[in-house]
Amino acid sequence: MKQLLYSVLALLFTPALFASEMPLNMTEGVTEISGRVYSLHMVILYICCVIGIVVFGVMFYAMINHRKSKGAVAANFHESTKVEILWTLVPFIILIVMAIPATKTLIAMEDPSNADLTVKVTGSQWKWHYSYFDQDVEFFSLLSTPQDQIDGDATKGEHYLLEVDKPLVLPINRKVRFLMTSEDVIHSWWVPAFAIKKDANPGFINEAWTRIDKPGTYRGQCAELCGKDHGFMPIVVEALSEEDFDAWLIAQQQEASNAEAAAKAALSQTLTMEELMAKGEQVYLARCAACHQPNGAGLAGVFPSLIGSPIIKGPAQLHIDIVLNGKSGTAMQAFSKQLTATEIAAVVTYERNAWGNNSGDTVQAADVSSDTTTPATSVGSSAAIPSTLPATLPEVKQDIASETQTDDEVAKELTTGSLSDLAMNELITMGEKVYMANCAACHQATGMGLPPAFPSLVGSPIITGPIADHLDIVINGKSGTAMQSFSAVLTPQQIAAVVTYERNAWGNNSGDTIQASEVDGHGK
Repeated sequence: MKQLLYSVLALLFTPALFASEMPLNMTEGVTEISGRVYSLHMVILYICCVIGIVVFGVMFYAMINHRKSKGAVAANFHESTKVEILWTLVPFIILIVMAIPATKTLIAMEDPSNADLTVKVTGSQWKWHYSYFDQDVEFFSLLSTPQDQIDGDATKGEHYLLEVDKPLVLPINRKVRFLMTSEDVIHSWWVPAFAIKKDANPGFINEAWTRIDKPGTYRGQCAELCGKDHGFMPIVVEALSEEDFDAWLIAQQQEASNAEAAAKAALSQTLTMEELMAKGEQVYLARCAACHQPNGAGLAGVFPSLIGSPIIKGPAQLHIDIVLNGKSGTAMQAFSKQLTATEIAAVVTYERNAWGNNSGDTVQAADVSSDTTTPATSVGSSAAIPSTLPATLPEVKQDIASETQTDDEVAKELTTGSLSDLAMNELITMGEKVYMANCAACHQATGMGLPPAFPSLVGSPIITGPIADHLDIVINGKSGTAMQSFSAVLTPQQIAAVVTYERNAWGNNSGDTIQASEVDGHGK
């Protein structure tokens, strides 16, 4: 009997000593919440083990000691009130014992208040975009596993399909709040070491938070079936000491400034066909091959083939436009904020000359830049673009008189946008596009927001108050909230349009119109 007791105790307590080392067990993680989740998991596991041992112990005891061969006679009884009360109360007490710590843990998991840092996480097929609020730092994070490993032509690495080109960098010992949304379908941001698994839904914001205890690299992945390349959407988080993180932020801000200067310098560079093709292939395989396939053949009915397609065979500027601005109603994303002008020029050149297309066209960075401002007269050496373009292209809105502008005037236009006055209907049309692209993820397409995180814009004090206050919060943001500054993101014309739209949409009907000149002069 003693040996049986010792065996039962060993079964109960020995696993506790090695549970965190078991490969099939839940990981303990590196945050307070993940530790609490792990402890809760182990407590409930042991309760289940005890229940199982007791139930099966009694069952086997009855089978062995009260079997017919020993002459046991079954008792004849009916409706025991004590037994019924007992088997009702015992499970109830067990559930209460389990529910109390579980409820405390769930409440703690859903409390993102008083965060030291806020990061917006946006999922799209099949990459993550990270934006650090109030830090002017944002970037895309893509799978970096080599294509030959995916194709089975090379030995798979240690972190196969769990490696990215640019990880999310976070500080330890600081509370980090995550705002999660999506640009297309439902994704799910899951990092087991943080005990975070939150859906990223299009048009909706979910919140989560963490406070990391240990520096290191932690990996996760999209946990929602988000499309054919669902398994190619990893998450990598690099946790740094507070001092190292602050230094990283400064370096990123400097890098962004240098990249902007390099992008401007690149506008005057002319690359050879060989250079464009080599760079374009790299960009294509990293950004485009997931949909259109490495061989350009696409997936019929879902992602069109690029081999001899109308876009490839048509005017080069139409090709540039769809890469820059995407195509609404399809899976084609806008790459204007994801790629530099040089990268877009290279990938367009590559697509127009790969897989037997052989157009001979070369596109330069200056051609891509001109696509968003004034019509270009030519693309490369052999891809002449007609001076009259379809009205669907945004550049035709540019006045032809801009061709006579001085260099200084053109430079100002490139950075500030047009300052000419627009009619109310033009402002509303432009403002709706800007709102849907930059504001709807937080304030919703209907303007109703998600109180208290994102206030409603329908009849709000900002909308019904002075225009100057409305402009100020859009241009400069609002510290301590998720409202970021858009002065570096939108041109004065776009800010004027979106403020006009917000003050007149969803029944606000203020009648106010704001012009780009008012935005340009705001605060001066």
